[in-house]
Amino acid sequence: MEWAPALFLLLGTLIALMITGLPVAFAFLGVNIVGAIVFLGGEIGLDQMVRNTVASVSNFSLAPIPLFLLMGEILFQTGVAFSAINAIDRLIARVPGRLSIVSVLGGTVFSSLSGSTIANTAVLGSALLPDMLKRGYHPTLAMGPIMATGSIAMLIPPSALAVLLGSLAGISIAKLLIATIIPGLLMAAAFLAYIITRCSLNPELAPAYDVAHTTVWERWKPFLIYVVPLLSIFVVVVGSILGGFATPTESAALGSVASAIAAIAYGKCTARSMLKAVSETAKISVMILFIIAGSVTFSQILAFSGATNGLLNLINGLDAGTITVLLAMLAILLLLGAFMDQVSMMMITLPFFIPLTQTLGIDQLWFGVLMLVVMEISFTTPPFGLLIFVMKGVAPPEITLGQVYRAAFPFILLALTVLSLILLVPELATWLPGQIRK
Repeated sequence: MEWAPALFLLLGTLIALMITGLPVAFAFLGVNIVGAIVFLGGEIGLDQMVRNTVASVSNFSLAPIPLFLLMGEILFQTGVAFSAINAIDRLIARVPGRLSIVSVLGGTVFSSLSGSTIANTAVLGSALLPDMLKRGYHPTLAMGPIMATGSIAMLIPPSALAVLLGSLAGISIAKLLIATIIPGLLMAAAFLAYIITRCSLNPELAPAYDVAHTTVWERWKPFLIYVVPLLSIFVVVVGSILGGFATPTESAALGSVASAIAAIAYGKCTARSMLKAVSETAKISVMILFIIAGSVTFSQILAFSGATNGLLNLINGLDAGTITVLLAMLAILLLLGAFMDQVSMMMITLPFFIPLTQTLGIDQLWFGVLMLVVMEISFTTPPFGLLIFVMKGVAPPEITLGQVYRAAFPFILLALTVLSLILLVPELATWLPGQIRK
């Protein structure tokens, strides 16, 4: 079979199964069975598919994924994260869009402790959104910052998706985790600048209100008690990688232990909350591992059928410039992000994109960061951005889906601006990983 019909058969079958509503993991399983029978020799191919499945999920480099997720779930389920956000709330005084700023700062702090964007958005939405709407905040400045900052959790370490991308694309996981810190902080800075500017120009978007008068010590005490100790967890995780003292897996284990110790120290650790944290971590981890198991075989079938090489030769024959091809790949990711989850996007595109970037000589670490930023944007991209529906779930019933879409739009533009900046200045992604001690 020629490569074009083979590509159409495999991708067409995968998309058709997804459209029916079949879970992504089972969609990959279905197309792999078809591919194994057609391209890998029937029964022999099915045996190979089983071996690939075992080999893919027994990859030790994937171990940080559940550990990073567990870090965030422990802080979320025990309520330690809510205490940290309340402490930041008390610290911020009279500034334009005060609660929106609290959501960005609080979300950025929690992003450094959680590998889960869903947990980040749920914490911020539950803790801040009702008060913001009650005080007359415009939905754009109430829901928008929460969704935008929630998605930063996949950029600032610990990031489960960064670990997954590094493992599947053959990029150093340690360097990729460190490389996303500056882009994540740039995102947060852009959101803060936008909020302050909008609220200064139009104070009615975020009406000011009287904050109870407190002494300097009363404002800083909760911050020193509930935030500074948690930031030490981030220092341990990132510092151990930067210093070359620990692998990503070891640093993730240290972070999970530190989160559990923090919950115990604050007197918030209960058997029920810890069981809930482990249960939620297991659910997400199993979903990711199922998809990985299917996607590895899918990549091999694409290569064996000739579809991967055929598409690469076609693109090379177009004689398009490196930047043009890079922009086309990012545009494809943005388009896919409007309709599917981030893991599925990664699984479908990596078999084509990684060989293509290697052929064109594109820096793999830089491309990995660009890919993660695009996937961060896709969390809030209508119509099916995941965090849009998380926000709709925590928002009051009178908030419409259209309002959530409109709230996300300005922050999508800000994130695209940061993406453009990283495209123009690759050192924003590559400088900090270069400081890792060997």
